[in-house]
Amino acid sequence: MENYRSGPHSRYDLKYHFVWVTKYRKPVLVGEVGLRLRELVREVCRTNDIEILQGAVSRDHVHVFLSCPPNLSPSKIVQYIKGKSSRKLMMEFKHIQKQFWGRHLWARGYFVASSGNVTDEVIVEYLKQQDGTEPDDGGDNFRITKS
Repeated sequence: MENYRSGPHSRYDLKYHFVWVTKYRKPVLVGEVGLRLRELVREVCRTNDIEILQGAVSRDHVHVFLSCPPNLSPSKIVQYIKGKSSRKLMMEFKHIQKQFWGRHLWARGYFVASSGNVTDEVIVEYLKQQDGTEPDDGGDNFRITKS
């Protein structure tokens, strides 16, 4: 329980690994642009109570491993980070603006995977072992306990 974070009405440990790429995989995230992008990601995370556990800015993509509060969905988190960073980087670096017409620095979409200390198999086994469960009759592995 030492790694759990607390919110106003919750205790949680939600971690996500995100990856997103520049449009056309153009290698523009180097030098000052990469440093500024890192600052912007940190700023968005700080504003939304997101903890950066690990991160890496490559020439054409970004990896971040984040601990996030339960009130933010993964899609909202990426929306905030990609939206703010794209707008700010385009405004501050004119050479990027010339390479990416239509105000789109990032490609559509992203990758996200959740992480935790318990596997799916452990959770399923735990739920199967609950005392006094009625037999599963709906075919969807959703049981009713007697207690």
